[in-house]
Order: sequence, then C-alpha cells, then structure tokens
Amino acid sequence: MWLVERDLPWSNKAMSQATSSDPLAADVFVGRRPTGAGDLSVETHGIAPIPADHRYGSAGRLFTVWFAPQVNMTGVFTGTLAIVLGLGFWLGLLAMVIGTLLGALVVGYLSTWGPRTGAGQLPNARMAFGGTVVVPASLQWVSSIAWDALVGLFGGEALSALLGIPFWAAVAIVLGVQGVVGFFGYELIHRVQAVLTVVLFVMFVVFTVKIVAGNEIVVPATVSGPDLAGAFVLEVTIAFSLAISWAPYAADFSRYLPADVSAARVFGCTAAGIALGYVFVQGVGIAAAGVVGEHTIDGVSTVMGGGILGGLALLVIAVASVGSGVMNDYSGSLALQTLGVRVRRPVSAVIVTVLAFALVLWLHGADTATRFTDVLLLVSYWIPAFVAVVVVDWRYRTARRRTLDPATETTDRRDAVAALVVFVLSYAAAVPFMNTSLFQGPVAAAWHGADLAYFVNLAVAAVLYGGYRALRRRSAPDRFGSPSSGY
Repeated sequence: MWLVERDLPWSNKAMSQATSSDPLAADVFVGRRPTGAGDLSVETHGIAPIPADHRYGSAGRLFTVWFAPQVNMTGVFTGTLAIVLGLGFWLGLLAMVIGTLLGALVVGYLSTWGPRTGAGQLPNARMAFGGTVVVPASLQWVSSIAWDALVGLFGGEALSALLGIPFWAAVAIVLGVQGVVGFFGYELIHRVQAVLTVVLFVMFVVFTVKIVAGNEIVVPATVSGPDLAGAFVLEVTIAFSLAISWAPYAADFSRYLPADVSAARVFGCTAAGIALGYVFVQGVGIAAAGVVGEHTIDGVSTVMGGGILGGLALLVIAVASVGSGVMNDYSGSLALQTLGVRVRRPVSAVIVTVLAFALVLWLHGADTATRFTDVLLLVSYWIPAFVAVVVVDWRYRTARRRTLDPATETTDRRDAVAALVVFVLSYAAAVPFMNTSLFQGPVAAAWHGADLAYFVNLAVAAVLYGGYRALRRRSAPDRFGSPSSGY
C-alpha cells in the first residue's frame, strides 16, 4: 500500500523531510493565505490543504467567480458554431442548453469537495490516482495553457482594434494583466470576478438589444435528416466540452470555504454560475452569428455602431478575457505543483501565462474557426474519464464522513494503477467517436459527424473503474467500505 503522504509533496511527512534538508523547499506548497474577504495580499500558499481555522467566505461568492469567466467572446464564438453547423436558431439553442447543463452539473458537484478537504481538484485527485496523478495533472496543465490562449485570442483582437496596435502587443498586454491577477491569487480573483459579473452582464445585455433591434436572429436550419441529427449531437458535445472543461478546476475556488458550509449551496451557486453564464453568452453568439461570424471582434464593433459605444465594447471584451484567463493561470499553477514541481504558486501562474502567448499567435495565424474547434475539443477529451474515476473513488472514501484530510488518506498501489489503466482505456474507447478537422473517427463519420466521444469516455470509465472498485470492496469489505449515499 502507498500512503498518500508518500505521494503528496505537501503531506506532513514530506514537509518535515523537506524542512530538514532544504528549508526553502518546504515553503513551496505552503505559504501565506488570505485571512478573509478583502485581503488582497499575494497568496503564496500552494496545493497544501487549507487548515480548518483558516477557512472563510460563503457559498454565494461562487456564483460570481463562475459566472464572469463564461461571459466573454469565447462563449459567443462557440454559440456561432451552431449556425455554422447548420442547426438554425432554435435547435442550436436547445443543443447548447443541453450540453451546458450537463457539464455545469458535473462541475457543481466537484466544487462541493473543496470545503470538505480544503484542497484543490488536482490535489484531491491524488486520492484516486496516487502517484499516477502526474498524467491527468500534466494534461490539465497543458489544457490550462490552451484555454488561456483561446480567451486571450479574442481579448488581444479587441485591444488591438481599440488601440490600433499590433496584435502581438495587444495580446502581451491582456496576458500581462491577467498574469498579475493570477499572481495575487485566490482572493483577488474572487473580487475581480464579482465586479466583472456586473460589468459584463450589462455590456452583453446592451449587445443583445442591439442585435435584436436590427438583425434577423431566428434563422432556420440549413441541414436536414441524418446531417441535422449529426450536427445537433456535435453541438451538444461542443457545449458540454466547454462546461465540463472546468471540472479539473472546480474545488480550486471553493477550497477556502468553511467545512460546514452548505453543500447544496456550493453545488447550486457553482452550477448556476456556469450554466447561466454560458447559456447567456452562447445564446448571444447564436443570435449574432450572421453579424459576427468569423470576424468576431469587427462584428461586435459593427453591431454596437462604432464610436464611443463600440470602443467601450472592445475594451470590455479585452477585460472579459482577463476574467476567464486568470482562472486558467491559477488552476494551472496548482496543476504544476501537483506534478511535484517545486515552483511557488505565484511563479507557476506566470509560467502558464507566458506559454499561452505563443499559442495565441498560432490560433490567430490561420482559420480561426477550425483551429478554435479543434483546440476546444482536443484539450478536454480526457476530462470525462478523469471525472468518473475520481467520483467513484470519492464516494467510497466519503461513506459516512462529512470531511476528510487528503494528506492522511491512503492510496493502494493497485487502485492507483487501475485508475490510470481505466483512464487510458476509456480514452482509447472514445477515439472512434471523435470528430475534429484533425481526426474523424469511423463511428463519427458514419453518424454524419456526431461526436459522442465525451459521453463514451465517461461511460466506459464509470463502468470499468466502478466495477473494479466494487470487486475490490467485496474482497476486503472492512477496508473499502461502501459508496456514500450523498454529500
């Protein structure tokens, strides 16, 4: 058996060893924590669980921290894809709502783990994966860079149009600002998102009114029969991928909440923030597809009528990309530490920002729609299997327990290896169902472009790992207990 403390660099044992040999190393995963709402000093604390007596805040702040990051041009552009696929307004809207709600419910559930452990999502995943967590943690770190680039793309275009400066310089400014916020950490992120929720909501409401007033928004479907069914499934998957991509981040932004906070409120505020934010902004994208299309930023300026209002819209779009990007910087910093890299959290947040810069330039260099869709799908195909494995493990561990300390949990070697094997097999099983411009699986091709890879990935992992753990529990019932029946 492996004790988690042998795997976790922030366990008591690891900390004592680090202190005796390298005093600086011991401070990498722990450090200064915000003492309460409004404490905007730099958070140097990393992936180590937050002590119970250092928790603060209410579940309500989770709504704004999850709503604001969704209200940006990435969501608008994703909405336009429904029209590009030929679904028309109503079917596109329905597909988007279905996919968004499914993903938001997953993230809402995972968010409830933060108060129960005081740890972020990837550190919590070590309980299921043990030392093999380096695989999903590596994927999450790369994904955070990719998402940083997706949102930075539109922020850079907006600022470039507004100030008349080269695109690369505008991107550098946008990423630089979000890098500063990510450097300060948890409390400043929550504060910034609370302000942005109001600012972005007002701006996008004005944008919506402008669209409705002067453009035809309810357009019919342009495909039919099997092609229509395939496009509908693909749009559900695209919306689902966008929402569930936050799953590896979920507990990162609730880990400071008190252990006795209402789990139902944590779940509700997180899921509602993501779902309402995405439905709102992707709905705008579906309605504005005819005006915005491939030229997203120019389209926004045109709809707003140029002048002061158009300039203000471009500025807000640039700011909106910051609001989403800081989430990637912060969670990416925790993912890098989960890999065991001894870099302080603020520094690792900056590393994510710098690497995103090159990817933004690549996305901007050719067919934006194609590259955008490819990155959107490819960076998240692994997440459903990750969710299935950690949820199965969690429900066995939390049976009859309200809270648990990840630093004292045990991870059996066989369970850790099984988790990784299931993770890989589930991804392989989903490959035939994938549909991107880089690769189209035979099943997706036969089903007129319908991409079911995310759902196959989730189902296969749940069946394989759930079955494995059930068999293990039967062989050692006293040790493995029974799945929990709820929060």
